Amino acid sequence: MTIWNDLTGLDHHLGYVDAGGIRTRTLRAGEGDEAVVFLHGTSGHLEAFVRNIPAHAAAGYACHAIDMIGHGYTTGPDYPYRIPRYVDHVLAYLDACGIDRAHFVGESLGGWVAGRLAADYPDRVSRLTLVAPGGTVANPQVMERIKTSTRKAVESDDIAFTRKRLELLMFDPAANISDELVEIRHAIYHQPEFVKALPNLLCLQEMENRVEDLLSPEQMGRITAPTLIVWGAQNPFGDVPEAHNLHRSIPGSRLEIFPECGHWPQHEHADHFNALHLGFLNGAQA
Repeated sequence: MTIWNDLTGLDHHLGYVDAGGIRTRTLRAGEGDEAVVFLHGTSGHLEAFVRNIPAHAAAGYACHAIDMIGHGYTTGPDYPYRIPRYVDHVLAYLDACGIDRAHFVGESLGGWVAGRLAADYPDRVSRLTLVAPGGTVANPQVMERIKTSTRKAVESDDIAFTRKRLELLMFDPAANISDELVEIRHAIYHQPEFVKALPNLLCLQEMENRVEDLLSPEQMGRITAPTLIVWGAQNPFGDVPEAHNLHRSIPGSRLEIFPECGHWPQHEHADHFNALHLGFLNGAQA
């Protein structure tokens, strides 16, 4: 299977939107009155959701997967990519597309951004899905693992380091990492603009930045959108107790833990995730 096989039969558009002056790559598919915005993780890109967009578009949602600031093929301005910057960029994207309110699916860093957006701009968020979200703890070992693995993949021409970076995300790499996915990420990592922006992209793996931007209990307590939390039982970047703490902090939230699953539940267990998430969007109890 390739990404194009995943998108076979889907009427979609891959292009760019000017979001507050930032040239933003976006994959759009589906028609409907309700928009679903998909946000990827640190050093990731919109291809993280190719196994999810067809099912959501078929269910009648207008789907938007974007590359966030300095990620994928989106412009990387020369400043540290802190959480408020990401939030402002996502809001600018919504405004550019004429979207007043959307459902959000945020994975890892994307969950951190979506959670902060939901806390600070509740009128822009209908339903919130946090997929192995970051941003609630500052674990030096995890932060160093992200920095080291990403830098090796970016600074070396050896594509094996890119594969190893992706393998960190999966419980079952052999079944979920195609050569194509590795090649896509390797090409992204070796753009001159991406290499130049790498220190800005990794700034949240520095303790002084991360601690200041963490989702606080007060912020999580302000999230009013119905919230679904999805976590992998073998998530390498956060243990299961972290998911339970997040669940307790967000009023009325629902927690689902996927067995035999790493940091990409939406990809490793796409059919299960899609059915669960579409039920949630259709009004299943949060």
